[in-house]
Amino acid sequence: MSNKPHSYCRIHPLKLDSMKVPTMTKSLLNLSTLSVSLIVALPAVSALAHPDVTEFLDVVFVAAPEVLDCTLTDGTAAECYQFTVNYLPDDLKIGPFCPATLDDAGGLWDWTGDQAGLYQIDREFLELLNSLGYSFYNEDGTVNVITSGGAPDGTNSCMNLDADDTVTMTMLLPVTAVMADAPTELGTVAKVGVATDGIPIFADAPSIQERSNMPALDLCGGHIDPGGWYHWHATATDIDTVLDAADISASCNLPQDATALFGYAFDGFAIYGSQEADGSVPSDLDECQGHVAETADGLNIYHYHAGDTFPNLPTCLVGLQASDNFSTTASGGIGSQGGGPGGALGGGQGGLPPGFDEAATTLGISAEDLFAAVEAAGGRDAYLADVAQTLEIDEDVLRDAMPE
Repeated sequence: MSNKPHSYCRIHPLKLDSMKVPTMTKSLLNLSTLSVSLIVALPAVSALAHPDVTEFLDVVFVAAPEVLDCTLTDGTAAECYQFTVNYLPDDLKIGPFCPATLDDAGGLWDWTGDQAGLYQIDREFLELLNSLGYSFYNEDGTVNVITSGGAPDGTNSCMNLDADDTVTMTMLLPVTAVMADAPTELGTVAKVGVATDGIPIFADAPSIQERSNMPALDLCGGHIDPGGWYHWHATATDIDTVLDAADISASCNLPQDATALFGYAFDGFAIYGSQEADGSVPSDLDECQGHVAETADGLNIYHYHAGDTFPNLPTCLVGLQASDNFSTTASGGIGSQGGGPGGALGGGQGGLPPGFDEAATTLGISAEDLFAAVEAAGGRDAYLADVAQTLEIDEDVLRDAMPE
């Protein structure tokens, strides 16, 4: 996919009087630097809330952000920022993910089975998993590591996927945040937002129990998607708060600031660390981990906060998102435009895969729509949560209907 607007969009150049290069940990929402008027009447709960693109590191953009016409998830017309970023910021050091042996220490994993909790991936954790029936290492202590995605085969492997430096990602954020009638729940690998370093943010990674493999996170809470691009599963600039709560002695290599602006959710509302600008811990957060409160620049607006334990991202979004707000040039994975080598599904001779007709009938949709949703989510690498979100159906219902 090239850096072009969607076919239904009309480009409006975004005019900035000056582009500044803030640090990753900057927390001020600077409204005065935009020459585009962004302040419109919203429900009282969020009267001035909007993304400030000058808060992004401008070095992450493949091309300068633009303002274009877009459609929100309730069907209303709006204006959105469109911007394209590379698979990974140039100066970001990622990893470690999977340890090579039991004597090494890797990244992080949030275990949801017996003795649940956030763990560093090391001998103690891997031996715990082994005692619970999940064997990630051989008799000589070598850890089973895979570097490419694919359908789980029932064996347990730690995933340290290869990056693809040719991939770019294009995202849309509403210019003005608008409250929805009801929050949107964020299931497994749901799209949450984008950090000020241009890295997309996603909800919980799939569990070992669901996928058999472990898509290890690094110590900042990120990893590589099967499509070859890096993304966050935590607020990286406040993850040491989470590590301390889990009694993990390792730390993220990024500067830490629990009061910092981390990024923006895909509904346009800001995501901060676990503390207010004055260092206090908010006590009135709603079910989505947000509230209306004064920010560092004196604005009384709605915004989200990170939690102090993992997972620490918002669990739902209160605002309307842009339709088709995330796409990549990758051949597979979330946001791709169709399978790719090892990623595409097919039933031979151009037909649908076996069982898709029956599954579609059960779900009350066409087999073609089901097939398209799975392909768009990465083919054989697709996560059911992403497919369910596209089809707007319950993930458990989809899982029960899908062929084995």
